[in-house]
Amino acid sequence: MRAVIISDRGAAPSLVEIDEDSLLSGDVELDVLYSSYNFKDGLALADKGVARTWPLIPGIDIVGKVTRSTSSEWSTGDLVVLNGDGLGESRHGGFAPRARVRSASLVRLPPEISPERAAAIGTAGFTAMVAVLKLEDAGIGPDSGEILVTGSAGGVGSIAIALLAKRGYRVTASTGRIDEQGDYLRFLGAARLIDRVQFSERGGSPLETERWAGAIDTIGSSTLANVLAQTTYGGMVVACGLAQGLDLPTTVLPFILRDATLTGANSVDAPVSLRQRVWKALARELDLGKLDTMTTKITLAETIPYAAQILRGQVRGRTVVDVNH
Repeated sequence: MRAVIISDRGAAPSLVEIDEDSLLSGDVELDVLYSSYNFKDGLALADKGVARTWPLIPGIDIVGKVTRSTSSEWSTGDLVVLNGDGLGESRHGGFAPRARVRSASLVRLPPEISPERAAAIGTAGFTAMVAVLKLEDAGIGPDSGEILVTGSAGGVGSIAIALLAKRGYRVTASTGRIDEQGDYLRFLGAARLIDRVQFSERGGSPLETERWAGAIDTIGSSTLANVLAQTTYGGMVVACGLAQGLDLPTTVLPFILRDATLTGANSVDAPVSLRQRVWKALARELDLGKLDTMTTKITLAETIPYAAQILRGQVRGRTVVDVNH
């Protein structure tokens, strides 16, 4: 079968024919129907520290059909989705038409969502829903105040805006491409747009005017620090990205003076109970028409050059990988 392979640390990825027997072990075998393309996949293909074993098939998302299982939970023909769980990092991922995976993190594909749309949701949509549920669980509702989404035209940001707006939140979208992406972000549900430059610069005050009851941040570094400085008393910021960097130049003041909460949204190690809750919520709440509008589809052969585009911030919304073409 054809698969994208990273053969070793520092090696350029390639699309090659491999033997299925070379797949790493797992108790469930799948025909991969679709994968998706995430920022982390771009990092893996660009040798930016994501891959932790070699050779490796990248692709942190799999939507597939079970062809064999030694787990009593799964039977031949079951449609399943798997996000994270080491795929494309320490285990072979979705950039191939076949896979062997662990059953422990598999989720049955909701009947309301087609396999292609499930791949469009992928890790980005999963993470966005985790972040929205964190705000909900913290008691931050539509009446609490404005919610900021940074990196708003990306995968997590796009789906987060759609989900928040559907729930009735007033969403402010931060982007560096207001002229280019403004209509798109308003279509998704953003009530207001704001230039990302005011968050990205270093050296801001550790406490600024209170603005955000909650925030979903995909950028990290100075952006996250500045968002924290503007978070209202008792507000929450959910961090789920590091596009600007993995440092965090902040102080304790937002936490000890405003009781702000900084939490994360992790899709890799999420327990199956959370995975099931997230996919049920996505099936119930995500506007699939808006999902289709934000989705691009590429072939397996296009995944390697696509890394440069996504790392430069030139990819909007979500990207499905048709691994069988």
